[in-house]
Amino acid sequence: MGQKTKLPHPRINILGETVNGEQMFRIKASYADQMELQTTLERAREFFGELRNFADLMPGIEGIRNEAGGIIRWVVRAEVPIIGAVHASFTVEKTEDSPERLEWSPARSEMKNYLRYAAAFEERGHKVLIKIAQHVELRRKHAKDLHRFAILVGESAISAEMQKRVREMIKTFLERARVKLEGEEPLEQEAMADSPA
Repeated sequence: MGQKTKLPHPRINILGETVNGEQMFRIKASYADQMELQTTLERAREFFGELRNFADLMPGIEGIRNEAGGIIRWVVRAEVPIIGAVHASFTVEKTEDSPERLEWSPARSEMKNYLRYAAAFEERGHKVLIKIAQHVELRRKHAKDLHRFAILVGESAISAEMQKRVREMIKTFLERARVKLEGEEPLEQEAMADSPA
């Protein structure tokens, strides 16, 4: 049996209310969840560390691509009632890469679209406990910079709708991740099962 340790919940730091002393129009959404999967720590970590899986399995992700200097750009689309589709491009960089935890945080140069994603792993016998946390924040100097109707709808109403969309996106991704990780045998085990005794 694997060693039982108290796994801290993935850290998501809430960003400040102003930028350079200026008040900003901010839309925020966060989501955290955990699940236990019948897989190995190595497979779980590899799966959640491969950002291509997010692009393939999470609705609303239009693309994820590598850029210079270790920067990764996520292009996301979410439908928000009243204002319609919100497109955002998030630049992130890997800020933690340990056996128990992966984290991507906003790139140091990012000033408008913040994305922080963290996954923590704990081995539990033949299963792995995976804790996921994601925080999204869109900042604009003026509401109209986000959408022409944003000022009428307001930060809290748009944030509430964005929260629902982020929750749906991640829940769908986690359901698909479960199918992928528990439904596929590692290649070595498949090869052993197929070989004559």
